[in-house]
Amino acid sequence: MPEQRLDRAAVVAAVEEAGVLAMTSWRKGATPDTRVWAKSNDTPVSEIDMEVDALLKKRLTMILPDAAWLSEETVDNAARLDARLLWLVDPIDGTRDYVRGRDGWCVSVALVADGQPIFAIMAAPAQHKLWVAARGEGVTCNGDRLIASARQLFAGARVPADELPKNDYDLVTVTKPNSIAMRMTMVACDRADLVATLRWGHEWDVAAAHLVAQEAGAVVTDALGLPLSYNKRDPRDFGLICCAPGIHTAAVQRLEDRARKFRAEG
Repeated sequence: MPEQRLDRAAVVAAVEEAGVLAMTSWRKGATPDTRVWAKSNDTPVSEIDMEVDALLKKRLTMILPDAAWLSEETVDNAARLDARLLWLVDPIDGTRDYVRGRDGWCVSVALVADGQPIFAIMAAPAQHKLWVAARGEGVTCNGDRLIASARQLFAGARVPADELPKNDYDLVTVTKPNSIAMRMTMVACDRADLVATLRWGHEWDVAAAHLVAQEAGAVVTDALGLPLSYNKRDPRDFGLICCAPGIHTAAVQRLEDRARKFRAEG
């Protein structure tokens, strides 16, 4: 079993090293000391994204050579589809916050086996936080075990958002980091009750945070309430719901019409 032969300490060390590398260019409240440009989808990317990606690929491939690789900043290789094990990596999730000198970004690494994350590390060095999750073993943040939000009432649920649509004014906004993975950790840390998106998103954005939130006791699905799986030919899912178990059904019901409309529009 991959869980038994994985050198977890080496994985943690690799992600911590990647976080240190990312911090060399980050400047609080200022633009980073690295070149930044826009990708074809108009999202920002920087030289440090590429450097962190290269570092992690080197380190993680050495730790588990038979695992395939898929990351935001590496050209996809279809050979991964035949692999049982896969490293799913976002070298810097939340690059917009990174380049603006905000701390809502992280290094996100998940090991996937048979389509499900089994080990995950997330490092948010600008916030001095490190999450470690293993399937069936729980999750810690800086060594402290996490228990996710246990909210039962949908109205009043805390949502990381800048603002809410009129239909959702019964919810409560809390501070929103740019990184979707970091927003998911807020549910795991009981600092939010619900994270939801209604757009296509990539597997590398959420795989590690999926396990972090799940091991803390949260529920993670797509926007229609269906389970997520990883290492698909098209490595995307439509939307996300990450929330306290007691409000998941209500969240799906609230978003269902919007989700079906937005999905149909592409």
